[in-house]
Amino acid sequence: MSHRTVEVGEQLPDREVRITRADVVRYAGASTDLNPIHWSDRHARAIGLDGCIAHGMWTMGAALSQVIEWAGGPEHIAEYFVRFTRPVPVPDDDEGTLITFSAQVSDVSEGIATVSIEALCQDQKVLGAAKAQVRL
Repeated sequence: MSHRTVEVGEQLPDREVRITRADVVRYAGASTDLNPIHWSDRHARAIGLDGCIAHGMWTMGAALSQVIEWAGGPEHIAEYFVRFTRPVPVPDDDEGTLITFSAQVSDVSEGIATVSIEALCQDQKVLGAAKAQVRL
């Protein structure tokens, strides 16, 4: 990260990411997480979901991508933590689901900026306590 001043309260640019069922299927293959809840509504409903859901790791990565861009690359990320609070539903249509990510610097100490991240899907939080530690 460049040697610029980072202050508590600094907002990162918001990011909107759309994920479709085709994206989920491609991610399943790339990640080798072929759990059918990510591609079969029948299987997802059998365990009590309303339909297919995005992979948690995909959501986690999509949330971190805005911090990586802000920081200047993945080498600046020291730590990252999230709690999954809700699944991200992905309908079987061409539109998919929109997730909105926002982030803000919540602490700066000893060369580390803590960035708190919020992820909303259908106006509901899908990640809780999401924080990235960024080396300044």
